[in-house]
Parts: sequence; C-alpha cells; structure tokens
Amino acid sequence: MIRKIIFIFLTLFAIQLSAQEIALLKYQGGGDWYANPTSLPNLIKFSNENINTAINPKPGTVTPGSSDIFQYPFIHMTGHGNVYFSDEESLNLRNYLLSGGFLHIDDNYGMQKYFLKEVKKIFPDRDLQELPASHPVFNTVFSFPNGLPKIHEHEGLPPQAFGIFDNNRLVLIFTVESDLGDGWEDPAVHNDPPEVRLKALQMGANILKYAFEN
Repeated sequence: MIRKIIFIFLTLFAIQLSAQEIALLKYQGGGDWYANPTSLPNLIKFSNENINTAINPKPGTVTPGSSDIFQYPFIHMTGHGNVYFSDEESLNLRNYLLSGGFLHIDDNYGMQKYFLKEVKKIFPDRDLQELPASHPVFNTVFSFPNGLPKIHEHEGLPPQAFGIFDNNRLVLIFTVESDLGDGWEDPAVHNDPPEVRLKALQMGANILKYAFEN
C-alpha cells in the first residue's frame, strides 16, 4: 500500500513538472498513429497565442507501455486503422489516467471500431459516456453551444464526443465523426475554409485547457 502511494505521488509530481508538455501516442496494431503530422504543432501554436498556454512547441512521442507517458499531462492519439494495446500497456495507460493524466483520441475516420475494443482493456469496469453539449469542455474558453463541431463530412453522421470519468474527473475524451486533427493541419493540406479550421483549433484549445485545469 505504501509503495502504491509513493508511486502515485511520484507520477503526479512528474506530471506537475511537465505541465506544459504534450505528446503523441505511438501505438501498435498497424494503424497510422503518425497521421496529421502538422496538426499538434499547429494546435500548440494556436493555444500559446490565444489562450495563454506555454506548451513546448515540439510535441513528444510516447508508447503506451513506457514510463515516459507520466512526463506528459496530455497525450493525443489519432489514426484511421487498427489499434492494439497489450495487457501491460493497458495497465500502464490506466495508471497514467488515474494518476492525473489525460488522453484525447481523435478518430480520423476508421479507428472507432478498433479503439472501442481496446479501451475496454484499459477500463473494463467503465463505459464510454457521451458528453452532452452542456459539458464544460465545450465552453472552457471558446463556446460551442451545440457540442463537438463538424470539421469534415464523411458518412453524414453527427459529431460526438465520449468520455470516461474517474471521481467526476474526465480522464479520456474520444471524438468521432468530427475530424478535429485534419482541421488543425496546415491550411494547404485539406484546403479547409478559414472559419472551419478556426472551429477545429478552438475546440482543440478547449480540450487542452480543460485537461490542464482539471
């Protein structure tokens, strides 16, 4: 019991020391974890310029089973394809999230069916809950009264955000049918209208701000 308390204290201390660092999750399974290479740097730049964050402009890269994840209070995950977490990786992610970390998974279209299976390894005792438009994450800095914005159209389905909570703290958010990460990319990549790209960046900044403050 004492060793567990010491472990939690040290991980919380590590997260506090790196309060302005974020990382991309490099997972197994063959999915393109590296999709949207310009998205996180652009989101960081936007947040630092608009919501008074001081995030390292170069995001890190971490694997689910590494102790390095405890150096980052915010981890981002994206892709189009298969995702696989080993039992050891799942336990490590669970410890990270319950120790104060935050995970944002942005389905870049095609990941959902794989991630839904793997998230049950991390939290077999909890279910993803759809976040209502009234949840604070949609109004942390920028207001989204209708909830998650739609950035790219694929299947004609509404955008949705799902979460997992620990003692009322949102520790994981899964955004689907929105494509936030594509909206964060360099303007020339998808040729999104400026107002659409701005919505994506503002929603991403909301998620960052919420994760850092809760």
